Amino acid sequence: MSQLGSLFTHIISKSPESVQDQSPHRTPKLPDFIQHVRKLTGIRKEDVYCNLRIPDKLQSAKDDINIVILTGQGIFCIDVKPWRGTVSAHNQNWHLQVKEEDQNITNTCIEQIEDPLKAIKTKTANFCGHLKRSGVSVHQSLFFPRVIFLSPDCELDEELRKKRELVLQSQIDNFLRSFRAGYMAWMSDSLTPSWLSGHLSYRQMESVREVLRRVGTWDLLRLHCGEQLKGDFQGCQYIALNRQETDTLEFSRLKTLSADSLWALLGHAPQVTVKMYKRGPQGWLGKSLIATTTIPPNTCVIFRISGEETDAKISANTIHSITLSH
Repeated sequence: MSQLGSLFTHIISKSPESVQDQSPHRTPKLPDFIQHVRKLTGIRKEDVYCNLRIPDKLQSAKDDINIVILTGQGIFCIDVKPWRGTVSAHNQNWHLQVKEEDQNITNTCIEQIEDPLKAIKTKTANFCGHLKRSGVSVHQSLFFPRVIFLSPDCELDEELRKKRELVLQSQIDNFLRSFRAGYMAWMSDSLTPSWLSGHLSYRQMESVREVLRRVGTWDLLRLHCGEQLKGDFQGCQYIALNRQETDTLEFSRLKTLSADSLWALLGHAPQVTVKMYKRGPQGWLGKSLIATTTIPPNTCVIFRISGEETDAKISANTIHSITLSH
């Protein structure tokens, strides 16, 4: 055992996101970063897509890509990581080393993580294949997998710094500015076939947009406490719906004390009202209502939270709304 003040190291296998909030620097969240991307690149909103779940050739795996950016240069598939510490590659896995200072003791936590570069390359290849199966042919050379590290406290070892697919926080703005130059070059030859220009044509870009609009994301469940859960809505015994037609389920409870007291005096628990809204653009009066139903407050909604291996049972009385993906 080393003396007080020296290094203590332990290795664990879990998600490195668990240590991100300990950084003295604020690491931007994904929505904030998306806003920064749009502001710095000038790329239109319809050419930036978030958390797309791309199926593989067996239509089974649906790992999500954090950001897909469609440009004249090509299609950028980006995963973002909020990690802090020193990152190094070890065989099939990577190690994330985080030092924690506590008075006279320095603890070093080494987390073993899956290779994110290999993961984004696999998801990018799946996306290329998905486009082809959808009737859109884009050459593999026009796909660019990238991993962006958002925290200024993240460092890569020498070998990883050589990989152009990895973008550190200090390199992000230059990386994003490169989209502007690429866009101007694409404008000059956008009508030329891609095999001659090396860029996507107008027709190709519109075809890719059509496919991207149909790609699903995660369902989003919002609780009354403000917490949000992403995953897959599996169902509820009292609710029958058509996902292709339904966009949002809105849950509401009786809020007045007198109403609650009346229900209690009658020996009943207050019911939960569920409103189902139609998928599609919002009209002048808001989204169109499909149906309304009332269910017992102790009814369980079955929801598979992203990253979990089993379904969660969430009381309808705690739910504010559920937004369904395509």
